[in-house]
Amino acid sequence: MRHLAIIGSGPAGYYSAEAAQKAFGDDVRVDIFDRLPVPFGLIRSGVAPDHQSIKGVARRYEKTALTDNVRFVGNVSIGEDVTIAELHDLYDAVILATGAPQDRTLDLPGQDLGNVFGSAAFVGWYNGHPQFTDLDPDLSGETAVIIGMGNVALDIARILSKTDEEFAGSDITANALEQLNRSNIKRIIFLGRRGPHDIRMTPKELAELGKLQRAAPCLDPDDFPPVDSDQDLDPGLRKSVTLLREFAQENAPDKPLKVEFMFWVRPQEIKGAQATETMLVERTRLEGDKLTGTGETVSIPASLVVSAIGYRTSMLPGVPYDDRGGRFANDDGLISPGLYCVGWARRGPTGTIGTNRPDGYAVIDRIAAELPETGSGKEGRAGFDRLAQKKDLEIVTFQNWKKIEEAEETAARDGSPREKFTDIAEMIRAANAPH
Repeated sequence: MRHLAIIGSGPAGYYSAEAAQKAFGDDVRVDIFDRLPVPFGLIRSGVAPDHQSIKGVARRYEKTALTDNVRFVGNVSIGEDVTIAELHDLYDAVILATGAPQDRTLDLPGQDLGNVFGSAAFVGWYNGHPQFTDLDPDLSGETAVIIGMGNVALDIARILSKTDEEFAGSDITANALEQLNRSNIKRIIFLGRRGPHDIRMTPKELAELGKLQRAAPCLDPDDFPPVDSDQDLDPGLRKSVTLLREFAQENAPDKPLKVEFMFWVRPQEIKGAQATETMLVERTRLEGDKLTGTGETVSIPASLVVSAIGYRTSMLPGVPYDDRGGRFANDDGLISPGLYCVGWARRGPTGTIGTNRPDGYAVIDRIAAELPETGSGKEGRAGFDRLAQKKDLEIVTFQNWKKIEEAEETAARDGSPREKFTDIAEMIRAANAPH
């Protein structure tokens, strides 16, 4: 029997468990650990609440989770409640599938002022992540500045722009929705160091920006290179740039909220007394292939600042870390004998949800080649259960999670699939409630 421990219950974790079942059949036991009492990682707390069709991939993971040889072990923090060394003693292989939940630092003067957030925190707030439920952004000002031009930046702008009616069918938390309904934001500015050809916004998500009830995208046609140069772009980016050109050529509809694209600038400083009030940006240009500052600076209003410039994997005690890449130091998924990583924890925050599937299968192929056919004789699940009892850990299983899910669905407002618990203690109470 082979015993595997997977740390992280998001897409990379469940694809790895699925691959293990296919590779080893009944001759494997997989425990999937998560520090929260709820599974699915970024599917629950990262995917935008108004993108329910994307969240539907969790149904695939649930099929794996409900099998006899895969167990969800929620409410256990690896590195705090249990160490990697302790898991290594119990399992034939330990796979780190922890994703990249930390924001890349902004490193700007003024970044510690009030109402300046990283995207992980801001997205976690409106998605009901317990760590960020008390974030309490101040939306009373008129101008939100979003640093970055990727899909996460788009999500944030869209959430800030939508009407209450447009949130129908979403699982945005009631607390966030109430604050958004009181928002006074009239202007959202995307900041990008380069031009339209360097955005990371995909066509489907970008098109949504042009269909909002009270918000309209605004671009300067002079920011674009000659249209013939679009032919050198890959098809997806070309579609996105075509959409931007259409936004730029249209007269912006007379709507109360403007979503502006400010290309060729880089942030220099956030200014304000206690909270952000303005941002100083420097105009940029290309000299050959090198981006350089022009020395020309502009001050723009900024009553809210959200940095969406990428993510980093959280460090774990005793696990080598690639600080430059923001991920665990690894050789094609191998960290050290018996310790592996997968997904964003392996390659950094790149790719889509589906990109994690081949990643998960590849790490299991590697484990299969390196493990003895009979396993190493380690205790696996039985040994962990004794350790958990000794440490007095309160484990949440997938069956417990189903009771949490049922309670969230019961509490949902009209038209919403669920009302998420944002407090871990409330989750535990629901998990332990009788059917």
